[in-house]
Amino acid sequence: MSENVLLQLHDEPRYDAIETALIAPAMKQAMTEAQAAIEALKAQEAVTWDNTVTRLTDITETVGRIWGVVSHLNSVVDTPQLRTVYNELMPEVTQFFTAMSLDIQLYERFKTIAASEAFAQLTAAQQKKLNNDLRDFVLSGAELNAEDQQIFAALQTESAQLSAQFSQNLMDATDAFALYFDDASELAGLPEDTLAMFAAGAQAEGKTGYKIGLQIPHYLAVMQYADNRDLREKMYQAYVTRASDLGDAKLDNSANIQRILEIATQEAKLLGFDNYAQLSLATKMADTPEQVITFLRDLAAKARPFAEQDKAEVYAFAKEQLNLDNPQPWDLTYISEKLREAKYSFSEQEVKQYFPVSKVLAGLFAQIDTLYGITFAPKTVPTWHKDVRYYELMRDGKVFGGVYMDLFAREGKRGGAWMNDYRGRRELAEGVQTPIAYLVCNFTPPVNGKESRLTHDEILTMFHEMGHGLHHLLTKVDELGVSGINGVEWDAVELPSQFMENFVWELDVLSGMSEHEQTGEALPKALYDKMIAAKNFQSGLQTLRQIEFGLFDMMIYEQGASETWMQVLADVRAEVAVLPTMPYNRFAHSFGHIFAGGYSAGYYSYKWAELLSADAYSAFEETDDVAAMGQKFWQEVLAVGGSRDAMTSFKAFRGREPQIDALLRHSGMLVGEAA
Repeated sequence: MSENVLLQLHDEPRYDAIETALIAPAMKQAMTEAQAAIEALKAQEAVTWDNTVTRLTDITETVGRIWGVVSHLNSVVDTPQLRTVYNELMPEVTQFFTAMSLDIQLYERFKTIAASEAFAQLTAAQQKKLNNDLRDFVLSGAELNAEDQQIFAALQTESAQLSAQFSQNLMDATDAFALYFDDASELAGLPEDTLAMFAAGAQAEGKTGYKIGLQIPHYLAVMQYADNRDLREKMYQAYVTRASDLGDAKLDNSANIQRILEIATQEAKLLGFDNYAQLSLATKMADTPEQVITFLRDLAAKARPFAEQDKAEVYAFAKEQLNLDNPQPWDLTYISEKLREAKYSFSEQEVKQYFPVSKVLAGLFAQIDTLYGITFAPKTVPTWHKDVRYYELMRDGKVFGGVYMDLFAREGKRGGAWMNDYRGRRELAEGVQTPIAYLVCNFTPPVNGKESRLTHDEILTMFHEMGHGLHHLLTKVDELGVSGINGVEWDAVELPSQFMENFVWELDVLSGMSEHEQTGEALPKALYDKMIAAKNFQSGLQTLRQIEFGLFDMMIYEQGASETWMQVLADVRAEVAVLPTMPYNRFAHSFGHIFAGGYSAGYYSYKWAELLSADAYSAFEETDDVAAMGQKFWQEVLAVGGSRDAMTSFKAFRGREPQIDALLRHSGMLVGEAA
């Protein structure tokens, strides 16, 4: 067992040596040893920071790191064997962590430290961590009676299993769909690199012609460029009904959603809350569900005139230029692309030709160097896929952290984009443990040895996820529970990520990462000016779409275990949306953020934090010394992580409360701007 690579996770994992058969033995041994260590911890009469808080951090980090690697692999290289082991272990792992959070003896030891004279001698980060831990013990059921604790623990286990099943159903439903074409006659309008991707998909199965799936690069390309309206409709219908009652019954997420909501309500009521939305907000910046709903509705009211204008423009263009009198949902992305090309005299494909992924990465790293004086150095380490790259973050000749970058879509990989951590910064006896992160995207993969090129939206996504990564990697806090993104209020987590997106609209940044695939020239100023003119194209519609998702999320978790969650979505759409949708649209069945991704009653945080990020970036617009402002943002926001409240950090950087003006200005939605 000592040779089990999963029991030797220190620096970069040896992904080339991780076999499925090693997972269960490693996890079971780690949990058994951890449970024995916890009992030994509790048996000590003396109660100190080191023998209680530090020791428990040691124990949980060991188990959590192994499970983190397994969970990561489950997301990026899913196989039937790995999934079986993952699902079998899920209840045990959940029970392990739940038992700790319910342990009254551990809770009492933490309370003893908080009430002791020694508390005043703790660092600010240690005090914040301890207070967070005490709050989390309560929110995890430590003060419940024995019978209710058993019920709560069972609910936690079931909820974890349901969330995993939700994600797996969605991945399987996405991967199960395919359309095949013998020739390109029905694929008119699609760019050459997209056709090459479809041809490579068919070739991988030993077929000729083209294979189209529902992975995001496939789906978006068809919806945006395919002249074949029937094809767009087929793709749309397949995409919006994934993992629902309108597809394979084995992959239907309906019952999972209903039970997830029921469990959330039961947990909240056990803990003394009226509903799960209140419980969720107990660890966030926002105070009440009503405050969030009011924020979203107020923003919707500001965005609606612009959205109505966007809709009118799309419909008029469809009728006058495309002879479409009654556009359907599968037409709207296609029409919008044609409208943008006509209105601003450029296409996304024209822009894409300038951005090879290697140059974009170099430009991203250069911008981080400009802001923070951090450089990225490639390092050869074992990875889980040949496309994955690893970089060390360097400053003054020292390693500051590391990041894995897994950028391309493939079967067996969860859709979307995210950042996760392998390990966090922490002070150990042998020195500082540097943080390591995973940055995962689903861009169009390279085909036939030709380098992948990115759309501007994909570049925004890369900068966004790296913003999360920097929040984790550039922390200067040495207490694991509040270093990096740990301990940061969920509705402030998106501040550093959305902040980074702003730089992708600066000419010097874009120019520095561009190289035309034929001429080698940098992005011309004339094309950049067109991109800026189109920056807020359909901003009103996009804002309402995010608000629709946020309202639906908050309202279903506020209303409790009602079976009317599909009706809630319909009601929210009737209130907020200006574009039609189809009766068969089952968006909720694929809404992994709130049913399997930690955003339950928290999706509003994207808009909440966008206000903060826009205001933070406006400080850079107001200065001539970007490097100095970057250092200030690092010191006051990124470096402190969760060691103090997010609003305190924001005000320390900005010198005042956040204001909405910058968000409205950046979105092109200041009063008087609607034509």
